[in-house]
Amino acid sequence: MSEHETSPRTTGATVLTLMAVACAAGLADALRRRRERARRRTQRHVEAAEAHTPHGTPTIPRQRRTGSRTEAVRLTDAERDAFAGLVRRFGEDD
Repeated sequence: MSEHETSPRTTGATVLTLMAVACAAGLADALRRRRERARRRTQRHVEAAEAHTPHGTPTIPRQRRTGSRTEAVRLTDAERDAFAGLVRRFGEDD
C-alpha cells in the first residue's frame, strides 16, 4: 500500500470515530434529560396526590375496567374431570 492511500484512510477512520463518539455523547445526554424530566413529573404527581389525601397518606388509584365483568369458559365433562384430577394431584404435593 502506498503512502498516499494511507492518509485518506486514516483521516476517514478518525472522522468516523469522532462522529461515533459525538453521537454516543448526544444520545447519553438526551437519555439523561429524559430521565430527569420523568423523575420531576413523577415527583409532581406524588406531591399533588399527597396534597389531596388526608394527612398525606398515599392512595392507590382506581383500576379501570376493560372488557367484560366476568369471563367464563365452558368445559366438557372430560375437561372438568381432568382439571379436578390435576387439582387433586397438586394438592397432594403439600
